[in-house]
Amino acid sequence: MGGSKKHYFDEYEVLLKKWAAFGSNNQKISAVYAYIQKMSVISDLIREGVLFVDNKEKLYTKWDKKTQGDAPPIFQVLKDQRDAFVRWAVEIPGVPESRVSRDAELWKSWEAYYLNQGETVDVCLVKGTREKSSIQHLAKIRHDGDRAKLISTNDTSNFTFLGRFTDSDQAASVSLQTSQKAHLALRWLVSRQGYRQDDLAIVAWCPEVVDPIPQPTEDTYSLLYGDDVKEGSEGLSNTAQDTANRLRMRIAGYGKIITGTSQIVIMGMDSATPGRLSIIFYRKLSGSAFLKRIDDWHTSCAWMHRYRSASVFDPETGKTEWQKISFIGAPAPKDIAEAVYGVNNNGKLHVDDKLRKATTKRLLPCIIDGHPIPRDMVESAVRRVSNKIGLEKWQWEKSLSIACALFKKFNGKEEYDMSLNFERKTRDYLYGRLLALAENLEQWAIGASGEKRPTHAERLMQRFSERPYSTWLTIEMALSPYKAKLGTKSNKRQRMIDEVIASFEEDDFLSDKRLSGEFLLGYHCQRNYLWKSSHPEDDQFEDGNEE
Repeated sequence: MGGSKKHYFDEYEVLLKKWAAFGSNNQKISAVYAYIQKMSVISDLIREGVLFVDNKEKLYTKWDKKTQGDAPPIFQVLKDQRDAFVRWAVEIPGVPESRVSRDAELWKSWEAYYLNQGETVDVCLVKGTREKSSIQHLAKIRHDGDRAKLISTNDTSNFTFLGRFTDSDQAASVSLQTSQKAHLALRWLVSRQGYRQDDLAIVAWCPEVVDPIPQPTEDTYSLLYGDDVKEGSEGLSNTAQDTANRLRMRIAGYGKIITGTSQIVIMGMDSATPGRLSIIFYRKLSGSAFLKRIDDWHTSCAWMHRYRSASVFDPETGKTEWQKISFIGAPAPKDIAEAVYGVNNNGKLHVDDKLRKATTKRLLPCIIDGHPIPRDMVESAVRRVSNKIGLEKWQWEKSLSIACALFKKFNGKEEYDMSLNFERKTRDYLYGRLLALAENLEQWAIGASGEKRPTHAERLMQRFSERPYSTWLTIEMALSPYKAKLGTKSNKRQRMIDEVIASFEEDDFLSDKRLSGEFLLGYHCQRNYLWKSSHPEDDQFEDGNEE
């Protein structure tokens, strides 16, 4: 046992001895103290197969799956088993709770013991009263392995405060009880209803309300339904109007427990180093202002999405299965990060953790403060979606709907419908419709012949977004053999293409100017219209379009 570890053990032993002697009913603490005096905690854990050592009887610092096989349970929780935390259980006849950490009487005993120690009494800058000051403040705010602290006053060697103050009390003084209550409450809030991604944690709460409130990092599906759909898919919103009604009712429900004068706090925390935790976002709003901004975000950034999966109960089979769920609403910040910066990594959309955190931080003011979506995010999402061949089908579909939502939100002054708008005659919208019609006509012909390959429209989508007129001529010429293969069955599709072309202003159609993200809206709406078409002459097309 190294010198420093022996030093920690000695301090722990002395502390337990004093605590056990302080109270008259500290049987459990006395039992733990008697056990650790045997100096056999580590050896007992090794013997029982909890911890593992090498042939030199040194604890493994990591587990090599290739040479050592499957990792034991301890390495499935921790990277280094030396970071394990021992929790005690003491069985006493007549005492139902054996776990020491859950014994409420021991909590009171420790509080009385600690407050009885002769430590510094100073003015608490939070409460304004003279109380025992806290020398060490709590960590583990974001999760159990979190070592970063919001307040750190015990570092006297690394110039944390030296140079400005001679001791930490000159900077700030917070009482022990105030520090404990604040840090533990924040830890509870983050674990209960907060968003955590790598080192980033975001949570919103109302000090006057115990129930969870809407979180700014949720998408509309989670806000309306939670994680699961328990009674089948018939309860889901299938139209924008239905979603708006449900969202209005949901917000109204929150309005009954969150009054207009209630205070809502939104806090974001991140750590640049393992030991220092910073508050990177903090807002305090009235209840009515908070609910209005949540409603505005989910309404103005809404689009039709099909990337969510949920546990759905099928009343016919009596089984619960994971199924793809369509929903209308705003995407979550983590999904926006994937759509804007994600790359195809073995069939998964992968985003660097730092980039995901940075994206979430940039989106928080858009959600809470009503700031515009950053232009570079919108343009990046549009560029990625235009390269359809570069992503898996499901990845591209997810990115497409999110790109449409972002473009709609960014151009909030325009009124974009999620259904096909036959009256919209803008150049970019019409070109998007043309691309969808050409793609679907070729897909129909390919499906009828039993083939499965990308269409010309799909392969040329990126070029089409940059030079629409010249690329359209190439796509239209490539459609000729498919029109011939389908014969008269494709007449309606050809008429629709002609009608869209006739809707252009001549100068607009002949222009090869780069398309804006609006062409994705026209493309997406036209695809949905064809996919949902219920006309009899569309049945064959629907079968060919369904993958």
